[in-house]
Amino acid sequence: MKFVLFLCGLAIAAGSESWDNFKLTHGKAYSNAKEELYRKTIFENNLKFVEEHNELFRKGETSFTVAMNRFGDLTTEEFVAQMTGLNRLERRVGQVFARFPQTPRAADVDWRDQGAVTPVKDQGQCGSCWSFSTTGALESATFLKTGTLPLLSEQQLVDCSTENSGCNGGVVQWAYDYLKSCGGSQSEASYPYEAIDNTCRFDSQSVIATVSGYIDIPFADEKTQAAAVHDAGPVSVCVDAGHLSFQLYSSGVYYEANCDPLGINHAVLAVGYGTEGGDDYWIIKNSWGTGWGDAGYMKLTRNKSNHCGVATQSCYPTV
Repeated sequence: MKFVLFLCGLAIAAGSESWDNFKLTHGKAYSNAKEELYRKTIFENNLKFVEEHNELFRKGETSFTVAMNRFGDLTTEEFVAQMTGLNRLERRVGQVFARFPQTPRAADVDWRDQGAVTPVKDQGQCGSCWSFSTTGALESATFLKTGTLPLLSEQQLVDCSTENSGCNGGVVQWAYDYLKSCGGSQSEASYPYEAIDNTCRFDSQSVIATVSGYIDIPFADEKTQAAAVHDAGPVSVCVDAGHLSFQLYSSGVYYEANCDPLGINHAVLAVGYGTEGGDDYWIIKNSWGTGWGDAGYMKLTRNKSNHCGVATQSCYPTV
């Protein structure tokens, strides 16, 4: 009996140490003891999920790992509310869809290797993923046209793209419409990110990248999307990120059986594609900082029924 109590004591101590390390690592502080207890309970449930999932990975029963990160004290519902922000876009009359010859292309592409992708950014607790997907694709398209890789302003889009809703969500295509109409995008330096809705302070004299329009990827057409990534550069894509496995993703080729191709809620950037262990994947650049995923990136399952909606609402800018 004493030995059992001793083991229970060790387990409690280990759990408390994990919680203390989590708070210290991520600078967590809570308003009162009740709130901290609530967050600790969520953390412990999420930690159990991590341990059980990674045991499946060790057994070869899943293709990716998960890990505790700064979102470890959030429920998935809270996480989605704070860290996504995509609005669905209905298909429209007059849409321009991508068309590429169905000829063989390279088996893998990674635009990071060509210096065509800016560093991973962090949207903070603002539902502005759509603005980061927009700037990410435009930064790369500008580089491929001019040879110069700019850092563009997400805050300009949050404040000034009135068809969108700032930190309450938006649509990449509408952001490109705005940039075309206003004359282009300012730099990150001239219009820095604040992660809040603010008054529009656009300065046309500070524009460093312009947009002539955008081209949509046909619905669920991953072959055309891959051709676009290969030929035209990184593509703005949208995914269903509403799963604990996505929230705590760490490495490997992500596959979530409960992902909904029509449940997209988060805009990201496809910067390449490849194959690992027989699994085709997209290289996804996220906007949750380098502490999430594989230094801010994810390998997301490709060529498997439009997994997580990765080709449901995709487009790329023309410059």
